[in-house]
Amino acid sequence: MKTLKAGDKAPDFKVNDQDGNTISSADYKGKKWIVFFYPKASTPGCTAEACNLRDNYSELQKEGYELLGVSADSEKRQKNFREKYNFPFPLLADENKEVINAFGVWGPKKFMGKEFDGIHRKTFLINEKGIIENVIDKVKTKDHAAQILD
Repeated sequence: MKTLKAGDKAPDFKVNDQDGNTISSADYKGKKWIVFFYPKASTPGCTAEACNLRDNYSELQKEGYELLGVSADSEKRQKNFREKYNFPFPLLADENKEVINAFGVWGPKKFMGKEFDGIHRKTFLINEKGIIENVIDKVKTKDHAAQILD
């Protein structure tokens, strides 16, 4: 698993969002943006994390950030998740794990004593030049925006 770190260039990608629109890394050229990866839409931890980002969205925007959520869920599942919780940011339906693999967030995980492959909950802060400025590995789902804004 190739893990990206601060100082690395953010990978290029093109994937559909919850509405079937193509979203690409090029859309964020010249902008500060945040890509947050979460294991599964509508599960408790992912819902807490995305809702915390939604509730602090205006603060993040004041800092100049655009936001992008990514999981391997289908467009339909992402659409339901986004509509149910009124997220103001797009959610990528990365079913082929193109973005997930490019950012190196797919790999072995442990849950309740079982080992399996899955998406690691990670967040990448990317500057206007497309360079990763910070990687948050230990995401606090209920207080994630504060981790980003600190």
